[in-house]
Amino acid sequence: MGAFDNLLLSLDEGITDFFAQWNIYSTIIVTAFIGFLTYQISTRKDPDTHPMLLVRQSQGSPVRQPGQSPVYRGQSAPHGMPLQTGLNVKDPGASRWARGRDGDLRDIWRQAVAGVQEDGPSKGAKGKILSVFGTEHVTEHSLDDITRQINLIGGHIKEQGGSRVAIYIPNSVELLAALFACAFYNLTAVILPFEQPEEDVISMLRRSGADTVITAPGSFPFDLVAKHYPNLRQLIWIVDEGSRHMDWNEVPEGTGSSVNVSTWHEIIGDSPAAAGHELPPLEGQQEPSDVILFWQFKSGIPSEMVTFTAGNFASAIASQLFAIPTSQKMGPSDLFLPADSLANSYTLVLTLAALFSNASVALNSVGTQAYDLAAATRGISPTILVATPAALVMTHQETASNFSSLIARNLHWLQTRHLTQYGVMPTASFLSSYYDSLRPSIGTKPGKLRLILTAECVGSDTPRLSSQMLSDLRAYTGARIIYALSAAKVAGAVAQTLFYDYRVFEDKCSHFGPPLSSTEVFFKDMGEYKTTDSVSKGEIFVRGPSVSGGEAALGVAGYMRDDNTLAYA
Repeated sequence: MGAFDNLLLSLDEGITDFFAQWNIYSTIIVTAFIGFLTYQISTRKDPDTHPMLLVRQSQGSPVRQPGQSPVYRGQSAPHGMPLQTGLNVKDPGASRWARGRDGDLRDIWRQAVAGVQEDGPSKGAKGKILSVFGTEHVTEHSLDDITRQINLIGGHIKEQGGSRVAIYIPNSVELLAALFACAFYNLTAVILPFEQPEEDVISMLRRSGADTVITAPGSFPFDLVAKHYPNLRQLIWIVDEGSRHMDWNEVPEGTGSSVNVSTWHEIIGDSPAAAGHELPPLEGQQEPSDVILFWQFKSGIPSEMVTFTAGNFASAIASQLFAIPTSQKMGPSDLFLPADSLANSYTLVLTLAALFSNASVALNSVGTQAYDLAAATRGISPTILVATPAALVMTHQETASNFSSLIARNLHWLQTRHLTQYGVMPTASFLSSYYDSLRPSIGTKPGKLRLILTAECVGSDTPRLSSQMLSDLRAYTGARIIYALSAAKVAGAVAQTLFYDYRVFEDKCSHFGPPLSSTEVFFKDMGEYKTTDSVSKGEIFVRGPSVSGGEAALGVAGYMRDDNTLAYA
């Protein structure tokens, strides 16, 4: 018998012995192994972004000043190129190749009314503006009706001699209309944080020099303001339908007749039906006025009044639009919900960016610094959500308690593994159907939410979010999360995490990603924190077209990590 025959014989005997020992346990092991391989192959996907793009997210300048770090810019605005200054608005008839204007708030509303201008299946599509009352009452507002309110309210305030308009109402259509009315009629808008102590409201009115107030009954201390703030000349009440039968034009006793009191609905209703439907013409328009916001610090520290120019807002809005990848950009199919106060510059900038993108916008009074996202999203199903860090911490705590069983913990491990090791958002599968029942209740249609934006506010008492918590929330909600650093004198954000950055580190506060395309960041020596050629650490400074005054010190220490992302020291 030849060697080859011996080989075949030994092989035959080996196979025979192998199957002779086969039993039910062998079947289970082989089936599990084949199932595991099949699952790995069928669910394997390319990362959402190339891993090398996350390794070095910003670049420093080649030269630094003594006691100062290099100047860091995001990869979207490299050194040698100008920072993003505006929206690149193209006027009618302009060449498509010509550079557009930076634009201002007026161009935001013009774009919202005009609809999508780019060629494609969504050309001409317009977003909706919704007011949400309770769980079922959702009202859609006509864009033409809002345009009429903008014109009539702006014209009324202008005719009465107003110039600085304080807006003291929760998130609402009237707040947006008042803001745009100020923009179109060259009035300075002063957005006050809602639900403040009476003495703080009077202080903010004094510091801003407001002569007109737009507010709602029951929230504004008219008697006290009329007594202690004699510069008030106009008051416009926004009255609910159920209370409009009452006389709201009375002036408190002892104040004389110096305050002209009117109501929003009477200004609109008493005007001719044909009035106010056309926006003021683009030709010959004046330079836009400023917008004043108040930055709230920790309890016991007075708020800081910050004046932003139209250029600050245009730059900030443009940088937010540029920060979202083209395939994921906001559009008419999105429903945007700000579950934080529009008096916050980060939330306001994102809301204006949504309007400019022709996304639908939902507004409700619950959204004013909402801590319960389930309550803030009742009656609607947002696809993009702006939330406070406190609301996300509460959502994380409540949802984590649902994952106490062994099956739930293992499913969460699989979801997290897709994010952190494969770099992809988990997709719906047979195994994830059980996981879906444990997710937080955000919106009426689970699974529609695709993006959550939140920001750490410098100097405030907002809770800090770790990268592990952000990763858990991505798995819990099925939405990507952007974490930004916002500051008093910066419209929008200083820096924010990249759209596809799902990495997890051992930290108590996650990094804030690279600077946006409208900002650049550097550090100066601060106490124990010293900058060297190899270490960029110290007090955070930011400058750029979105910064009030061009440059600002944040008053907190930070550093650039090895991947050139900004973090607290």
